[in-house]
Amino acid sequence: MEKKEYQKLVKKTTPKPDKMNNSIKVFLCGGLMGAFGEIIRLLLINYFNLKSTDAVSIVLFILIVSACFLTAFCDFDKYVIKLKAGLIVPITGFAHSIQSSALDYKKDGMITGLGSNFFKLAGSVILYGIVSAFIFCVIKVVFYG
Repeated sequence: MEKKEYQKLVKKTTPKPDKMNNSIKVFLCGGLMGAFGEIIRLLLINYFNLKSTDAVSIVLFILIVSACFLTAFCDFDKYVIKLKAGLIVPITGFAHSIQSSALDYKKDGMITGLGSNFFKLAGSVILYGIVSAFIFCVIKVVFYG
């Protein structure tokens, strides 16, 4: 079988993603996470008399710790398969990427394992976040003063 024939066969047999269904899942999951975070924030403000900035910090901490626990107990990937990008795009996905790298390379030691691989996936997120923030800042300064 030649390469072109094989590529046609692969294209023919590969299942097509249901983009509409995936979009709805992502929208609902992200929305539910946002609503969950907002409910916790309002509870912290109203019942514990915290400032809004402090309440937001606690909500982010809760989301990060939740993602790390789910990653540590090998359940996070099961939820990602079902809920798609709605679960990995927010701060929970960033926490999962760091936690999973730490778990994968802990046996190699602190320097060559954790130290060199901790930000393996998250490093690209940090890099492109900083670069895009710089570009948008330049655009803002140039066009809007």
